[in-house]
Amino acid sequence: MKRIEKVFLLMLVFNCFLATAQAPKPPTDNESSLPLDPKTNCYVRYYYYPNLEAYFDNLELVYYYKVKGEWQVAEELPTNYGGYSLYNKVRVTITDYDGEEPYKLIQTHKKMFPYNSKGRFANQTASSD
Repeated sequence: MKRIEKVFLLMLVFNCFLATAQAPKPPTDNESSLPLDPKTNCYVRYYYYPNLEAYFDNLELVYYYKVKGEWQVAEELPTNYGGYSLYNKVRVTITDYDGEEPYKLIQTHKKMFPYNSKGRFANQTASSD
């Protein structure tokens, strides 16, 4: 009888574990078109422009940038935003975040990829190894 109780208890614990495990969310049609980083299992959704301290969202096709300390979202950057050309210098691929608010990581990205007037960075992807 004790053996049956142990088996029953083991099955109960296993079922509880399965019930609390979260299934990964299926990608939307737009997300499935984004590349997936095999190390972090995140979609490559954002580019960070260190010299602008701004982000580009490949899913929504919008920019996140600051104006007077407030984050703005727009399809285009304002004319002469920081006197910087997007085609000049470098952008950093963010591979470890695919949420909705990349600007919450700005302090981390500023430390990892500080302003560089020559536009060169040793590592051009932001991911935690």
